[in-house]
Amino acid sequence: MAYRYLLFYKPYDVLSQFTDEDPTTTPRKTLKDFISIPLVYPVGRLDRDSEGLLLLTNDNFVKHRLIDPKFAHPRTYWVQVERIPDEIALKQLRQGVQLSDYRTKPAQVKLLSPEPHLPSREPPIRFRKTVPTAWLELTLTEGRNRQVRKMTAAVGFPTLRLVRVAIAHLSLNQLEPGQWRDLTAIELKKLMQILGSC
Repeated sequence: MAYRYLLFYKPYDVLSQFTDEDPTTTPRKTLKDFISIPLVYPVGRLDRDSEGLLLLTNDNFVKHRLIDPKFAHPRTYWVQVERIPDEIALKQLRQGVQLSDYRTKPAQVKLLSPEPHLPSREPPIRFRKTVPTAWLELTLTEGRNRQVRKMTAAVGFPTLRLVRVAIAHLSLNQLEPGQWRDLTAIELKKLMQILGSC
């Protein structure tokens, strides 16, 4: 079987799966609306209300190595939050945040200034004249359910928009929302080196 490795820019309001398994809702967009390659599946997921980079493949070795927490591969997010985080909040994120049922691992965090250039989102985030917003770059080595949103809320700065911009060395580079492409030979070679298969 020929392996495929795809990078996809998941738009907002799209499920990270090929079928909508909830028959009680209005039909929602899925990966099938954008990708017609058979038998590839996302490595991990992004919530419906999050955007950004998904890697899809039919290579189980790659899926396992990237998903298993013991291998701790970095994932980088650009996160728009309500209000301007102070150094205390940034330090908490860097050291790990106590959530209801676990403590997050330390993260790399920095304020982004100027704000990143991203395609507009439909619908746009709510805008309030009296409440400023800020953008953070947050790099994690774990990926629990809604973790970034829980972390920023726990330190007092709720997430308004969340975009995954990188998985290890792979990035959204030149993709627009809804577009996908195959990994280049150089990207694939580096990925296999990182994952320890060569």
